[in-house]
Amino acid sequence: MEAYNIITVIVLLAAAFGYINHKFIKLPDTIGIMLLSVSASLIAVVLDHFSPLSFTSIINTINQIDFHSVVLNIMLGFLLFAAAIHIDINKLKSERAAIITFATIGTILSTAIVGMLFYFATRLFGFSLTVVDCLLFGALISPTDPIAVIGILRKANIPPSLEAKISGESLFNDGVGVVLFITLLEIKNIGLSEVSFLNVAGFFLKEAGGGLLFGLALGYLCFWTIRSIDDYVTEVMITLAFVMGGYALAGILHVSGPLAMVVAGLITGSKALKLGVSDLTHDYLSKFWELIDALMNAVLFLLIGLVMLTIDFSITLFLLACITIVIVLLARLISVFLPIIFLNKKTFENNAVPILTWGALRGGISVALALAVPNNMHGNMFVSVTYTVVLFSIMVQGLTIGKYARKLAQKVPANER
Repeated sequence: MEAYNIITVIVLLAAAFGYINHKFIKLPDTIGIMLLSVSASLIAVVLDHFSPLSFTSIINTINQIDFHSVVLNIMLGFLLFAAAIHIDINKLKSERAAIITFATIGTILSTAIVGMLFYFATRLFGFSLTVVDCLLFGALISPTDPIAVIGILRKANIPPSLEAKISGESLFNDGVGVVLFITLLEIKNIGLSEVSFLNVAGFFLKEAGGGLLFGLALGYLCFWTIRSIDDYVTEVMITLAFVMGGYALAGILHVSGPLAMVVAGLITGSKALKLGVSDLTHDYLSKFWELIDALMNAVLFLLIGLVMLTIDFSITLFLLACITIVIVLLARLISVFLPIIFLNKKTFENNAVPILTWGALRGGISVALALAVPNNMHGNMFVSVTYTVVLFSIMVQGLTIGKYARKLAQKVPANER
């Protein structure tokens, strides 16, 4: 009953904040909900001065929510499948070289750059972190989550090919980032001297490669199952069962659940929705997963705002976080610019580098991964710094990327757009 009451409060707040935002503030849904959630958290802090017992009660309620488990073990599978099922796989195929490069080499490069620079930044403030600790932070902060900004970019009339690169990368680099994080956390637990390159490479390939193959099998099995019947209620339930059961089974098999859900979603969207179902089922399936996507994102960004109440802040950590924001943006710039040169700059759109850099938002996955780091591995520091970076990313980058993209587009000659 306790869990049900917490879920009820979360959904009520998400609906209330969504209504207020849609009616009065009129920001993108996820950003507006997070802004209101952060505002509510700040009000709760102020209330602490007048009614400490009420504030303690609020904190205790929020602490009962295992944000890490809720995001990574429950919500992430739904979010990735819901996003993938609505993406045109043909557009992704035409941009596959860029998407694969950004999601793999780009994520690994960003992890290394952030880790190296974060190592020196922490030294400036007197913290004693190892290189593996800093790489662990680099892995959790590198995955981009531009779902909230896709709608803004569409209104800015960016080229469809660039939109495909952003959405495709965001789908796959979440899975790659999680695998990198798990790999580095395993190294940290075992000890760097006890592992070899072959062990690390084997573990990474098993998680990532296994996830891709498992997702492929899951997607085609879902397609064949749906194609064999014609009942929209049952077909919607089948997709739901494949997501929930498939994500749980991926964990048992020790393969990447996020990557499996991306591949399964892409296959379901390209095969089942286009070739295997009636028009009525297509309509119901599309709207069902649009609703799941909207609900999960609303709840996720609400929780990100509420998590602020449980985080320990200090002037030192705030200053470190400000430096880290610059580090993360610099790492993103380099990890985008170098692959573009490698892939041939002429094949990319004008202003691709600045849009890919500034439009790369960090979100709930980074916060969830930071919360998974034990306190004896600097978990509290990681959470505080990560939260500040995510807050800046969503509230500043997310609210300005649309205007920034339009401004850049105006500078491009009409014959080059």
